[in-house]
Amino acid sequence: MCGRGSWQKFYRRKSNRMIEKIRGNYGHTIYASYIGYITQAIGNNFAPLLFLTFAKTFSLSLEKITVLTVVNFLTQLLADVLSAAFIDRIGYRGSIVGAHLLSAAGLFGLAVFPAVFSDAYMGLLTAVALYAVGSGVIEVLISPIVESCPTAKKEAAMSLLHSFYCWGHVFLVLVCTGFFQLFGIENWRFLSCMLAVIPLGNAVYFLLVPLYSVLGGHEKLSFSRLLKEKTFWLLLLLMTCAGASEMAMSQWASAFTESALHVPKVVGDLAGPCAFAVFMGTARTLYGKFSERIPLKKFMAGSAALCIGCYVTAAYGRIPALGLVGCGLCGFSVGIFWPGTFSMAAAALPGGGTAMFALMALAGDLGCSLGPALVGMIAEREGGLKSGLLAALVFPAVMLVGVFFLKEKERTEGMSDGR
Repeated sequence: MCGRGSWQKFYRRKSNRMIEKIRGNYGHTIYASYIGYITQAIGNNFAPLLFLTFAKTFSLSLEKITVLTVVNFLTQLLADVLSAAFIDRIGYRGSIVGAHLLSAAGLFGLAVFPAVFSDAYMGLLTAVALYAVGSGVIEVLISPIVESCPTAKKEAAMSLLHSFYCWGHVFLVLVCTGFFQLFGIENWRFLSCMLAVIPLGNAVYFLLVPLYSVLGGHEKLSFSRLLKEKTFWLLLLLMTCAGASEMAMSQWASAFTESALHVPKVVGDLAGPCAFAVFMGTARTLYGKFSERIPLKKFMAGSAALCIGCYVTAAYGRIPALGLVGCGLCGFSVGIFWPGTFSMAAAALPGGGTAMFALMALAGDLGCSLGPALVGMIAEREGGLKSGLLAALVFPAVMLVGVFFLKEKERTEGMSDGR
C-alpha cells in the first residue's frame, strides 16, 4: 500500500509540474493552435475524400453531394456571424474548447448518424453541421490567439500557423489512403471515430494553455467604425476570393482526378488533394521563413497569376499527368491567400478585435462555400468537372485585381504596409 501511495504521489507531482509548465509557456498556446488547424483540416477534407463512396452507399446525386460542401461552409459562415456576439461574453477559452468538442461530435456523428437517422442523408447533413460549427469558431479564434502571443515576426508566425491546416490535410489523406488500402474503404466509419480523438484531446490541451489579450494594447474599433473603413471592405473581398480559390480546387480534387482524369483513387488522392495540400503547406512555410525578404502583396499578386494558370492547366490538360500538375501547383498558388489577407488586416486595422476576425472568417467561409458550389453547379449543367473548374478561375482573377488595387490605395493614401 505504501509503495502504491508513493508512486501515486510521484505521478501526481510530475503531472502538476507538467501542467504548470504548460500554463506558463505561450509555446504550448501556439502548439494547441497548430492542432486546432489540423482539426479544421480534418473537418473540411475528410468527407470530400468519400464523396463518391457516399454517392454509391447512400444513392446520392452529384447535386446532393454538393449540398454537403455548401452546408459545411454555410454553417461555418453562420458560426462566424454569431461568434462576434458570443465569444467576448463566453471567453476565448470556453469558446475554443467548445469548438473542439463540437468538431469531435461531428466526426463521430458522421459514422453513426446515417445508421440511426431514418434518412441517412439527413444524418450526414447533421454531422457535417456539427463539425462545421466547430470549424467556424476555430477559424475565428485561432488567428487572433496566435496574433496575441508575445512573438516577433507576426506575419511569419501567421503563415506558419496556417501551414498546419495544409499539413493536417496531408496527414488526413495519407492516413485515409493507408487505412483504405489495409482495411477497405467500406470501413470508413471506424476511421471517422478514430479521427474524432484529435479534437477531443486538443480540447483538453486548450483548457491548460495560457491565453493573451487579443487587442494587445490597441484601442478597440467599434463595430460601426469598422464597417466604415473602406480598406476593411476591400480585405473582405480578398478573403472571399481566397476561400473560393482554395476550396474550389481542394474540395473537388479527389472526384476530379477520378472522374475527369480517369486515374485510380489511390493515385488520384495522392497526386490530387494530397499534392495540393503539400504545395499549399510548402508555400506557407516558405513565406514564414522568408517573409522579411519578400513583400507580401507582391507574393500574393504573383500567386494569383499562378493560380489562374493552374486552373486553366487542370481544366484544359488532356494528358492526366498535366491535369494532376495543375491540381498540385494550385495548392502552392493559393497558399498565401488566406494567412496573407489576415496579416494585412491585422496590420491595417490593429484595433479590429474579435469582430474583425469574425467577419474576415465569415468572408473566407463564404468564399469556401461559393467556390465548390460554383464548380458543382457548372459541372452538373455542362456535364463535367473540367467546365466547373474553368469557371472557378474568376476567383483568383478577382484576387489579382484586388491586390493591385490595395497596393495602389496604400501608395496613394499612405496606408501602413501590410507585410
